[in-house]
Amino acid sequence: MDLKDNTFIRFGIVGIINTIVGMTVMFVMFNLLGCGYWVSSAANYIAGSIVSYFLNRNFTFNSTSKHSKTFVPFVLNIVICYLIAYGAAKPFIAYVMAGAGARLQGNVALIAGTVLFIVLNYLGQRFFVFRK
Repeated sequence: MDLKDNTFIRFGIVGIINTIVGMTVMFVMFNLLGCGYWVSSAANYIAGSIVSYFLNRNFTFNSTSKHSKTFVPFVLNIVICYLIAYGAAKPFIAYVMAGAGARLQGNVALIAGTVLFIVLNYLGQRFFVFRK
């Protein structure tokens, strides 16, 4: 499995769109609407994942598998990546930024969780969901 093919570039294009939209939703909910860390980050991935599934299935990985064979692994991948990325980011940032305010820690943890999620999600979709 060659990691230097065009799936990473295509995944990046889809990811840029999803990340901009998702992070906007996430930061508006967290900073302007006062929603909590988990609610704000989850809203990002519920909406973004629906779009991501169809774009990555058809554009990034050109999957010809039936939806029934890829949808459940996709959802499982999203949930696992989400829990690992955001579950690890929040305590790590709280430890590293112990003297900073809660809102700043939350914002930095959201960014760190997003970066970690992107990496884990690409690997999961490539090798587990669409098996390219």
